Amino acid sequence: MSELCGIFDSHSHYDSAPFDEDRSGLLSSMLGEGSPVCGVIHAATDADSIRFGIDMSRKYKNFYTSVGYHPELQFSLPEDPEGFLEKALERSDKIVAVGEVGLDRHFEGFDAAHQSDLLKMQIEFAQRHSLPLIFHCRDATEDFLDIMREYKPEGVVHCFSGSPETARELLSLGLYLGFGGVLTFKNSKKIKRAFAEVPADRFLFETDCPYLAPEPFRGKRCDSRMIAEVAKCAEEIKGIPAQQLIDLARQNTETLFRIGKDKL
Repeated sequence: MSELCGIFDSHSHYDSAPFDEDRSGLLSSMLGEGSPVCGVIHAATDADSIRFGIDMSRKYKNFYTSVGYHPELQFSLPEDPEGFLEKALERSDKIVAVGEVGLDRHFEGFDAAHQSDLLKMQIEFAQRHSLPLIFHCRDATEDFLDIMREYKPEGVVHCFSGSPETARELLSLGLYLGFGGVLTFKNSKKIKRAFAEVPADRFLFETDCPYLAPEPFRGKRCDSRMIAEVAKCAEEIKGIPAQQLIDLARQNTETLFRIGKDKL
């Protein structure tokens, strides 16, 4: 798919249904020798997703995972949500983050207070275990910023789609920003402006696959190899060669999630 190499996908969902027919073959090929992809991080969303990530982290050398509950699934939690996370940490030494956690006020039926409490619990859990977080924020910027200001957590705001002003505040709080296929969309001028201001040591590349495939694959199933197209778009914005940007993003991913080269 690309001559670019060393791609580290910092946010993926290979447990999603679009991968059911060829998941094993795809991951074996994509994480094997000669692939442009050197690693992926699975962003867990619920109990089943946590189990999937742990199982895959045992199966594939370059597959890492997180543990956490997505805000959209706030009403689908285990009986003891925090206890479940504690036990999950005992099952794999390749759990590198708590996530995907955050706030999502996009769809009807959410409980704002419950979402905030769930997020705070998971931030406290992560800080207690010295783990970074993978954050999700949709239609809740001010509430999210309030919590970030209160806790000053370590982590990445994935699929960043905010303004340059929001980016600057998140960066000032010590957070990283994740960029994927949306950066390549024609209507993503605000995101491009924000990316232009992000320092070289504070951005990650991601897919959120199977969603948000970049141009020219928009509308198709996304996978980690497509980060090459994100990097090509990023080159136009930053004026830095795509391969260098991929290398920087990989280094930032390894730094944030404390992934040693001996594990790759």
